[in-house]
Amino acid sequence: MKLKKFVLGAVFLVSTVILAACGSSESADLQEEIKKDGKLVVAVSPDYPPFEFKALVNGKDKVVGADIDLAQAIADELGVKLEVSTMSFDNVLASLKNGKADIAISGLSVTEERKNAYTFSDAYYETENAILIRKEDEGKYTSLDQLSGKKVAVQKGSIEENLSKEQLKDSQVVPLTAMGEAINELKSGVVDAVDLEKPVAEGYIAQNKDIALAKIALKVGEGDAKAVAMPKGKESKELQKTVNSIIAKMEKEGTYKQYISDAAKLTGKAVE
Repeated sequence: MKLKKFVLGAVFLVSTVILAACGSSESADLQEEIKKDGKLVVAVSPDYPPFEFKALVNGKDKVVGADIDLAQAIADELGVKLEVSTMSFDNVLASLKNGKADIAISGLSVTEERKNAYTFSDAYYETENAILIRKEDEGKYTSLDQLSGKKVAVQKGSIEENLSKEQLKDSQVVPLTAMGEAINELKSGVVDAVDLEKPVAEGYIAQNKDIALAKIALKVGEGDAKAVAMPKGKESKELQKTVNSIIAKMEKEGTYKQYISDAAKLTGKAVE
C-alpha cells in the first residue's frame, strides 16, 4: 500500500513538473528571451533590392537594404546584436515556426492566410507593383491583355505570385525561388516579363541596363503593405508593441523612406 502511494506520488510530481515546464514554455516572452540571449535573429531572403540584398561594402560581401536597417533599429532598441539569417523566400516565414529566427523582415506582405499563422507588426511600407520587360520590348506592352499567352515570372510564395495568377489568367505565371533567377530568365528570353514590387524593379534596372519598367502594372489591394512577422501567440505581444512603436516613429520622421533612398545608392554594388 505504501509502495503504491509512493509510486502514485512520484507520478503526480513528474506530471506537475512536466505541466509546469510546458506552461512556462507557452507563456515565455520572446522579447525577454531575445534580451537574455543578447541577439536578435532576423530571417531574410537577400535578393530583393532595395529591401534586402547582398552588396560589396568596403570590399566585403554584406547583406544590406532598407529592411536590414529596420532590423538593426529594432535590435538597437532592444539593446542586442543583430544576426541576419539568410534563406530562400519560401523558407522565411517557416523559420519562425521552427525557431530558427525570432522575426522575419523580407518584404513580407500581410495576407489573411498569413495573419492566421503569424503575428504581424503595423505596416511600415505600402506596396507598389511593377512589371519588368526587356529593354528591346520597351513600349510594346501598354495593357495587361498584351501579356496574354506570355510567360510572367514571379518570386515563389510572394504576394506578386497571387496577384499575377488572379489578374493574368491568360498568361503563364512562372514561380521561381529567387528574384535574381527571374531577372536572368527575363534577360535570356526564357520569360517575357517579371512581376514584382516597384522599388525592387528599380533596383534591378540600376544593375541591368538591358531591362526596363513596363508602362503597365497589376492592381494592389487597399491596405496591402509590408510588415514585420513574429511567431503567433502571446509570447510575441511585448515585441510587437516595441516594433510598432519603432515603426510609428519612423513613419513620423520619414526614416524608412530614407532607408530606401540609402539602399538604392548601393544597388550598383549588388552581387548575386
